[in-house]
Amino acid sequence: MNTVTISETKNTVSVNETTNTVTVNEGNSTVVTVATEGPQGPAFATSGTSLNDANRVDGSVVFFDSSSGTFKADSTTTKLTLVDGGNF
Repeated sequence: MNTVTISETKNTVSVNETTNTVTVNEGNSTVVTVATEGPQGPAFATSGTSLNDANRVDGSVVFFDSSSGTFKADSTTTKLTLVDGGNF
């Protein structure tokens, strides 16, 4: 004779985001890990400009491009172009 026993345990977790509290109503032992985001760091630039590094290469030098209003790091301005072909 075969027998099957089915039992169900329900665990509920409630998170109150305003007070950062976690309430666990458990049927069996449960491990709950809670993590919250820390504060955001400062913006890249106080003026709100961004960095465009989509075309960066090894040795790229960051510069401000006034026509696009962004800082850039690309393959045209590198340590080598400043030393080997730069106008001083």
